[in-house]
Amino acid sequence: MSNEQKILLLTGASRGIGHATVKRFSAAGWRVLTVSRQAFSEHCPWEGGEENHIQLDLSDIEELKKGIVLIKKKLDGAPLHALVNNAGISPKDKEGGRFNTLNSAYEDWLHVYNVNLFAPLLLAQGLFDELIAAKGAIVNVTSIAGCRVHPFASSAYGTSKAALAAMTREMAADFGPHGVRVNAIAPGEIDTSILSPGTEDLVADLPLRRLGRPEEVASTIYFLCDAPSSYVTGAEIHINGGQHV
Repeated sequence: MSNEQKILLLTGASRGIGHATVKRFSAAGWRVLTVSRQAFSEHCPWEGGEENHIQLDLSDIEELKKGIVLIKKKLDGAPLHALVNNAGISPKDKEGGRFNTLNSAYEDWLHVYNVNLFAPLLLAQGLFDELIAAKGAIVNVTSIAGCRVHPFASSAYGTSKAALAAMTREMAADFGPHGVRVNAIAPGEIDTSILSPGTEDLVADLPLRRLGRPEEVASTIYFLCDAPSSYVTGAEIHINGGQHV
């Protein structure tokens, strides 16, 4: 392995946007370390994926701390060029309905916030030296639900993504003097396996009149981790076909 090969650490790599992101970076010659709750799947199409996979429950903060040690071991002193915090959860109630501020408990909110907000922060803090060594980039994946009430996303999910957008700005201010850029992307309705029933009704009101593709999101993530965006930090890019306007 060449010491000059760039390295990405990606959470939430098991499907959808995560899969597309791995393929985009792998095609460009990057080594990709993946993190997800599931073991590495034989259906994942990238070479060397199993040895570069870390099975980790990001909602368990103590397990996350141990996971950071394992990530450092896999890096083996190499710099980390990009950290993409893509993992996110939006649980439903027992009937499959939307969790809101009336029917959810503190434990529900803490579970969501651990994955969606605190894990990105702890990973960035824990891998700070490796990111500095590469003058790397961090991309936090927020959501259209972070700026408006969404018919399917839970209240905990939406508010955690709003907090992640605010934390992106704070991180950009703190990490920037060390040469590390921090940005966010806010996807809207993307055509993945986890779309909620009824999403097609939202498409008719989108200016572009279609769902987004995971590959379009992955390309934007790649842009934010590559040289053309070298003077971009503290930004949140909307990838939603105009849904936010």
